[in-house]
Amino acid sequence: MELDALFLSRLQFAFTIAYHIIFPSFTIGLAAYLAVLEGLWLKTRDETFKTLYLFWIKIFAISFGMGVVTGVVMSYQFGTNWSEFIRVTGGVIGPLLAYEVLTAFFLEASFLGVMLFGWKKVGEKLHFAATCLVAFGTAVSAFWILAANSWMQTPQGFEVMADGRYVATSFMQVIFNPSFPPRLAHMLLAAFLTTALVVGAASAWRLLRQPGQRESRYGLAMAVGMIAVTAPLQIMAGHWSGEVTRHHQPSKLAAMEGYWETRADQPFHVIAIPNRQTQSNDFSLTIPGVGNLIQNAPRDEVIPGLDQLPREDQPPVWLVFWSFRLMIGLGLLMLALGLGGAWRAWRGKLSDRRFLRFAVAMGPAGFVAVIAGWIVTEVGRQPWVVYGVLRTADAVSPVPAAAVMTSLITYVTVYAVVFTAGVLFIIRLIAEGPVKAAAEPIPSERAPGSALAAAPEEIPGDPS
Repeated sequence: MELDALFLSRLQFAFTIAYHIIFPSFTIGLAAYLAVLEGLWLKTRDETFKTLYLFWIKIFAISFGMGVVTGVVMSYQFGTNWSEFIRVTGGVIGPLLAYEVLTAFFLEASFLGVMLFGWKKVGEKLHFAATCLVAFGTAVSAFWILAANSWMQTPQGFEVMADGRYVATSFMQVIFNPSFPPRLAHMLLAAFLTTALVVGAASAWRLLRQPGQRESRYGLAMAVGMIAVTAPLQIMAGHWSGEVTRHHQPSKLAAMEGYWETRADQPFHVIAIPNRQTQSNDFSLTIPGVGNLIQNAPRDEVIPGLDQLPREDQPPVWLVFWSFRLMIGLGLLMLALGLGGAWRAWRGKLSDRRFLRFAVAMGPAGFVAVIAGWIVTEVGRQPWVVYGVLRTADAVSPVPAAAVMTSLITYVTVYAVVFTAGVLFIIRLIAEGPVKAAAEPIPSERAPGSALAAAPEEIPGDPS
């Protein structure tokens, strides 16, 4: 590929979104986990849940802040690198992004301060409500962002004006386009899995060093339970999303599965080496006759291959094919971790050291799978930025390649220093374990007989 403005702009956006997606995919699930921990503490008064909450809220605060910063950087690129995309699709995409700010971002911003700093300022019920609202806000944010991105995958509910701009004719059709429901479910489940894997890895790491630590045993049990429930659901949501792709984005499906030939009774390529030059797979380990079955298509249904498209309309097959297999492989390992952990918990052997090492090794798996899934989604859509409607080459800003190269180098340098330091700090906090976080007493620990203890619900400053 030539290092022109188009390629460099795509590379820059891919770099920044890969960094960004790490944080929302973690904070969406972590906010929900914090709400569960605080709710369990309020219900049971078990100090273990309070200790876990105080530990993970520190990590949430850092991750949330870095997620906001990386998200702002991406929004700037719409104007600097993709101005034609905004000019053409702004009538459709613009309101969806505005709704995200007006609903989710304002909701999160309003209650995040209460959640982080409100222990000594508000009552415990209001603080719990703030935690729940922040968790709800992260899910609402995912709703609007995925609605906008899904419309780019399966556009509908718009018309093209005489000057080439797109305007929405039905925002209900724009929002609830065919790929939106399965992709929203897939992303939210991915966030819960990512968080559960990190919590499980952190808990297992501490148990390898302090086998009897109560907080880490609780954290591991909760993480394993979440993985055992969400991993099978994620596989089902992924299959649902694949069916939508088969009907609405056949070129992406062909790239995901390495289908060069249009035929019925497609095979399943377990592994392959796709070659775009020869329009074939140089090598493949294939299971004949099960491709249609996996796609939930009749055996005699013809599934289009890449031979239906001119070469310039084909997505980069090698990257999409292997990213898809990486995501699937990690999903199966998550399923094994969840079901195996549930079985061990039932047998009372959750602290087996081999299982703990497996849980630690799986800690980053959620992030890798999310990035791989976004590669499949976004690269598989190429060469379209709005599938079948607007080419990526027609959406780029009219800027020189040198300017894009300069900004790309700047982003890489700044991210490498600032955000790597942030991630390393988070890892250090996780390695220290949850007990150290309990050294800071929460405001409900009042001196016996104090005036504040007399009527807790009538005093706004008392969280008890």
